[in-house]
Amino acid sequence: MQENKHYDFIILGSGMGGLTAAAVLAKNGYQVLVLEKNHQIGGSLQVFSRDKCVFDTGVHYIGGLDKGENLYQLFNYLEIYPQLKLQRLDDKGYDLIRFNDGTSYLHGQGYENFQANLIEQFPEEEGAIIEFCKKIKEICAYFPLYNLEEGDDKSTNYINDPEILAIGAWDYVSTLTSNERLKNVLLGSGPLYAASKTKTPLYEVALIMNSYLKGSYRPIDGGSQIAKAMSKTIRKYKGEIIKHKHVTGAEFNENGTIKSVHCKDGSSFTANNFISNIHPAVTLQIFGKENFKPAFYKRIQRLENTISAFMVYITFKKDAFEYLNYNSYEFFSDDTWSLTEYQGNDWPQMLFVCTPATSKSKKYAESMSVMSYLESSSFEEWQNTYNTISEPMDRGTAYEAFKKEKEGLILAKIEARYPGIKEKIHNIYSSSPITYRDYIGSPDGSLYGIAKDYNKVLATTINSKTSISNLTLTGQNIVFHGILGVTISGFVTSFEYIDKSKILNEIKAYENEL
Repeated sequence: MQENKHYDFIILGSGMGGLTAAAVLAKNGYQVLVLEKNHQIGGSLQVFSRDKCVFDTGVHYIGGLDKGENLYQLFNYLEIYPQLKLQRLDDKGYDLIRFNDGTSYLHGQGYENFQANLIEQFPEEEGAIIEFCKKIKEICAYFPLYNLEEGDDKSTNYINDPEILAIGAWDYVSTLTSNERLKNVLLGSGPLYAASKTKTPLYEVALIMNSYLKGSYRPIDGGSQIAKAMSKTIRKYKGEIIKHKHVTGAEFNENGTIKSVHCKDGSSFTANNFISNIHPAVTLQIFGKENFKPAFYKRIQRLENTISAFMVYITFKKDAFEYLNYNSYEFFSDDTWSLTEYQGNDWPQMLFVCTPATSKSKKYAESMSVMSYLESSSFEEWQNTYNTISEPMDRGTAYEAFKKEKEGLILAKIEARYPGIKEKIHNIYSSSPITYRDYIGSPDGSLYGIAKDYNKVLATTINSKTSISNLTLTGQNIVFHGILGVTISGFVTSFEYIDKSKILNEIKAYENEL
């Protein structure tokens, strides 16, 4: 690395969207530099270790990885799939939805399994279940790039038919059935997208659910392997990645384009083009309010971010708790879609539970990760603190005590669903919304970035282009969140600079070679 070297592209942030854009551009002959503020690359792919157990910070399972499916093909084009260690989740049920009365339901892999499971438990609702699956497939067909197709002015797509973006998920399911339990089961994985009855669009549910139905996998020994494999591809094509580079500002040319970016440590880097994988609101701060159109700046500042979460990380005594090859959505309410703002005395009302896959044992779990929604305002007392490996800070004993209190509330609910689990626990650790904020750079520790709203489709849609001609955006706010969404976003941003048809043909060529 040379600080005075001139690059074709500088990418701010090494989340999966940024890494994807870097890999695609480097593969196509451009000189690319990725700048990452943290000790690890990967954004939500970062991991940490406790008691020799690896924990994921954000990526607990991935969809679309069955042979021939969209993410499988994208990962092969990016030259990373053969390097990955993956555990395919149970066909019978990759997700378990359990309610307050103890009744549970399974989301099976593949539409046939999914339908069969639910029809068995809701035989009188067979028509509604089949129609729901039909609609999910229909909605996905409106997104050409999701299906690795180019699309055009004459094809069926969301640009030609924008009305499909304005369908509410809960509203649609309510037209299929009046059975409240079935509604909550069909949409029971709502914590994957911070579900809201009055905001979440059907297309967001469809794109995410379809991907999991077509191949749900868990990374073995942590998701950081994806980021590491991506870095190999980038470096193979002469791209560069530099960690501990916290971009804080920029210098502009006379024509209003960006000349260089400046880092907190005083270093600076120049390029022809810049791509930000950082949250749009933070990106505006870095490049200056005055350099964007006032209407765009105001819109970004006003947009609502999704909720954050409190995470509990449990390590088990040796061979004490059997590995669960599925994810469990534990609800302590019958209403799965009214929990994003719940902060009552009987918090938590929802837990996402998974046991990370490890290469050490297929039968027993080394650990468990537990997530529950929690507003970052709960930690308002510590909002002005900042603590990462790169920039450590002790938040104090009061912070640790407050976390312990939250841990206790979650453990009580875990014990209720998994009786006797406390006796199998070796250690307990936790992270708060401001932990996530510090490492991921998402305002308020938002889990999924800017909230989609079917009532405000245009307002909550972020384009990869900006009013600064040599600055584009990528990441979870451009398409949708999750590994599939941010990977697609990296391609979307790359297509601003390289031929889309060429790349899509190359992706299909990779598939044909396998």
